[in-house]
Amino acid sequence: MKHYAALLALVAAVSGSASAAGDADSGKEIVIKYCARCHVIGAYNKFGGIGSTPSFNLLLGLQDGMERFESFYVRRPHPVFVRVPDVPKWGDSPAYASEFTVTRQNLDDILAFVLTLEKKDLKRVPVVGGVGPNARQRIMGGKE
Repeated sequence: MKHYAALLALVAAVSGSASAAGDADSGKEIVIKYCARCHVIGAYNKFGGIGSTPSFNLLLGLQDGMERFESFYVRRPHPVFVRVPDVPKWGDSPAYASEFTVTRQNLDDILAFVLTLEKKDLKRVPVVGGVGPNARQRIMGGKE
């Protein structure tokens, strides 16, 4: 119940209609500093990030991509290290990434930057769009 109340407070503290009225340059600095450790961010760290973590370009190409960016701070694993003013930490565990305090302004900055990125065409991404044979089919020579 404690986490549910914290989640509601978190959403209320930062939510509102997200506009991309922020500063894209400032958003880029924030994203490079706090997000590039796990996510590929356009051409900035093309071969970086964590393999199981979606790139910003792929997220942007999802049907609900902007909603995901607008609410990233409540999506796992972000609540472990993303802080919202006047909202208590989720637990006593130490953050395993640099802690970041999200505000309405820096969220708008991040969204403004995200809108400068090129959307990934999901129909051309093998894992999502099913382009080409899977590993088993390649090994078996397409005999499945």
